[in-house]
Amino acid sequence: MPFDEVSELLAATGARVRNSVRLAELTTLRVGGPATVADCDTTDALIATVRTLDAAGVPVLLLAGGSNLLVADAGFGGVVVRIATEGVEIGADRVVAEAGANWDAVVAATVDAGLGGLECLSGIPGSAGATPVQNVGAYGVEVAQLLRRVRLLDRATGEVRWVEPAELGFGYRTSVLKHSDRAVVLAVDFTLRSDGSSAPLRYHELARVLEAEEGQTRPAAEVRAAVLRLRAGKGMVLDAADHDTWSAGSFFTNPVVPQARVDEVRAAIAAHVGDVTIPTYPAPDGVKFSAGWLIERAGFAKGFPGPDAPARLSTKHTLALTNRGAATTADLVELARTVRDGVAERFGIRLEPEPVTVGVRL
Repeated sequence: MPFDEVSELLAATGARVRNSVRLAELTTLRVGGPATVADCDTTDALIATVRTLDAAGVPVLLLAGGSNLLVADAGFGGVVVRIATEGVEIGADRVVAEAGANWDAVVAATVDAGLGGLECLSGIPGSAGATPVQNVGAYGVEVAQLLRRVRLLDRATGEVRWVEPAELGFGYRTSVLKHSDRAVVLAVDFTLRSDGSSAPLRYHELARVLEAEEGQTRPAAEVRAAVLRLRAGKGMVLDAADHDTWSAGSFFTNPVVPQARVDEVRAAIAAHVGDVTIPTYPAPDGVKFSAGWLIERAGFAKGFPGPDAPARLSTKHTLALTNRGAATTADLVELARTVRDGVAERFGIRLEPEPVTVGVRL
């Protein structure tokens, strides 16, 4: 649809419509071609914009923080609805955040208010509304553990309602919202710890730096500071001057191997790297292997494929694919395929990408 027609169509919605916006400007990977963008800074504008575009049959791409998105170099042919709602309300034991609120700012606000629970999710880029979509998790805490409810717009019916976690089908880095266009997250509501203590420490590395035992708690502010230090050391806190942070965070999810295949996979790993300790974690459907460990043992070192490549593995963390300043989406896709196929060839495990891809396929 021509830009003038989109502007006219959305004139009464409250959205601000912009033409030929490079999506590289709106994503943390800093790649992606041009698109028409409708900025919505209120929930009413967001609802009206999505309803209007859906009724007119215009393709919609929802975008907030842009931290989990890989968009084609050709851009997007419909309308990008940018979720820029930023409201945050903090209560005695909870926080309600609109979908466009900066996630780390939400976490910081809860810690500053003397509430605990979200501190292990500090430093994660993106928006509050994205957190239930992929069941964001880090350092032993997942969104599903703390979520009270999510406010959704049902695009099929136009209904707006609060939804309980039981309806969202949470799993490891996924939910029923992740690979579906049916619903738009409008707000999230979390239950927190009113005494200011952290969630019980479940991640060995974090417990170690805090000189604590796993299962213990610490003041939320202390844990947040430790998490930010750990993430910064891995290039996982956004910094415009550090190309290791021009990424989508962890590009591949940790693979869960069915119990029936675990011995086979362990044997394949041993055949290539010898008798070593393999980092694994229990999972409901099998055993979870460390994707970063597999990538490195498959021969892909930090900084692969080398200093002249426009897209490289992070120099700090092999699980992140990074744009060194001039990479295209095609460059990142090529690197992702190389790494994925190399791990599959050596160990018989197929890594799955975590970012949402638009106009491209691995």
